[in-house]
Amino acid sequence: MTSAGQRWLAAFGLALMTAACAPVGTSDGGGDASPIIRRPAAENEFTPVEIEETIDKLVAEINKKPSEPMQMAVLLKAATGFFAPIVKGATRAMGELDATGNVLGSPEPPGDQERDMELQNREIEQVLMDGAEAIGITPFGEANAAAIDAAVAKGVHVVTLDSDLATSKRSIYVGTLSQSAGAKAGETLLAALPSTTGTVVIHGNADPTWVDGVNRTQGAQDVLEAAGYKTVVRQATWSDEGEAEDVEWMKTQLETADPPAVGLIGLFDIAFRCAIAAEAAGKPGLPVVTFDFHPRTVDYMREGRIKATLIQRQYYQGYLVPYILQGIKNIGLDATRGALAPRMVDDSRFDLGLDVVPAHKVDAYNDFLAILDARQ
Repeated sequence: MTSAGQRWLAAFGLALMTAACAPVGTSDGGGDASPIIRRPAAENEFTPVEIEETIDKLVAEINKKPSEPMQMAVLLKAATGFFAPIVKGATRAMGELDATGNVLGSPEPPGDQERDMELQNREIEQVLMDGAEAIGITPFGEANAAAIDAAVAKGVHVVTLDSDLATSKRSIYVGTLSQSAGAKAGETLLAALPSTTGTVVIHGNADPTWVDGVNRTQGAQDVLEAAGYKTVVRQATWSDEGEAEDVEWMKTQLETADPPAVGLIGLFDIAFRCAIAAEAAGKPGLPVVTFDFHPRTVDYMREGRIKATLIQRQYYQGYLVPYILQGIKNIGLDATRGALAPRMVDDSRFDLGLDVVPAHKVDAYNDFLAILDARQ
């Protein structure tokens, strides 16, 4: 089966999931305008209270003048791994909204960047032909801008999530802010580093076609270098086959760094490779800080080999986007921005923030994800 076929197969399955999620207290999907009733928020120490309150405010504004459910599409880079909680959140929100449409993503991790961007552009064209009134999307890069702009030109609002594309005409971005997220990771590692300076190995991104990856990497570098540490950056290799290359490069740096290596930081969901590299270099005690909640990251945290990980609240990324799209349709873009104001850093970016999970809290955070039914 072709890659495009695999992605549309995933869309079909997820569309069935969306249709099955009948919202509590609404109609059976017959088109009646009914008030939105949300699933109650999880009660947990990790529940983002301000975000929950902001969503409730948006829903209250929408419910002042309920409109018929809309057709929307949420186009993701993938539907598994890191993106699985996004799928869960988006599917749940579309069910509560009685929305029709697809949550679309490949069952395989992203691969060739240019090919994936081309496929995603075709997906945008397809969902528009199928009648989508609004689109949420995790863009691959600049080559998606023209397709997004074409959708906007047809009156279809577009909201980006996880990765932004500020050069496009998207209405709002929902997710972490890359520069500040990288800086937060750097600050988290600093707390575990010795007071003397040394070299920090960063498993990051230097590819200029992925601006968010570059910005996150730069944010971590800025914090660490300002504190007097030298940094060296490994360009993350996303394929499974690339794991050995990543580990070998970082191992060599740990063995030969001048000044000596004192820690590692990984900025994406494959950041557990930092812990593997430290062990391969015979330095398993070096402090490691990572991103996301990959099962292998969780295992290394339980072993004490990763000090902390930063979570990008993927479930809430997915959950927010359909509500924002519905808000734009019901009350307009400006009023939607106003309802989201507590977390808007400017007129187009909604900052979800991060959960910083220390190793001793790993099981508590896993319990939180279980409450949401959003484990990665």
